[in-house]
Amino acid sequence: MQGHPLDRPVWNALSTRQRNLAEGDGSALRLAADYGIFAAAADDAPQSLAALAGLLPADGQLALVEAGPTPPVCGAVVTSQATICQMVAEAITSLATPVDFEITPLGDSDAPQMLALATLTRPGPFFARTHQLGGFVGVKQDGRLLAMAGERMKPQGFTEVSGVCTQPDCRGRGYAGALMRLVAARILERGETPFLHSYVHNTGAIGLYRSLGFVLRREVTMTVLERASG
Repeated sequence: MQGHPLDRPVWNALSTRQRNLAEGDGSALRLAADYGIFAAAADDAPQSLAALAGLLPADGQLALVEAGPTPPVCGAVVTSQATICQMVAEAITSLATPVDFEITPLGDSDAPQMLALATLTRPGPFFARTHQLGGFVGVKQDGRLLAMAGERMKPQGFTEVSGVCTQPDCRGRGYAGALMRLVAARILERGETPFLHSYVHNTGAIGLYRSLGFVLRREVTMTVLERASG
């Protein structure tokens, strides 16, 4: 399959820069389970789709993110399907006023709080080692993690801004915007283009992303699969 790298971000990340985090072979790959549920077949050939089906966990799910239609995968059922806005930023808008809070790097010692925050706010699939995909920063107060943002999929030339979430009682303070600005600016400094995904119905988040300099590239589809019973 040819086309823009972001038309098939999972495959183009796991087959290149993040191959060390992938399970599978040249026909299909999935992100290791501790990091996430994303997967992709190399193409729509029967052997590739069969290899994708073989990566389905016995009691879990895999998620595909593709610009084109998702072909039927023998032995799998679709549990959900959603249209996603894929946005990119060639530049990030500057803050009108400096932030009045400290942004700190997050690491393994913060992992329990990061997972708890993501579980509470559901910014997208987040697992025990998702934070190790890179670049996570946050805002803390008295040791409590109030907000965070980081990186996820990394196709050649691009890095996804992801894991953006804020404690429900701390929203409206500018944390998400400031954290995303920092993450995206670092991506740009590396000579890469930041991108992100948002559900089309999440108009509040999309408005924030536009204010930061992100523009719609195209809509893609996220399809969640699990093993067919029997």
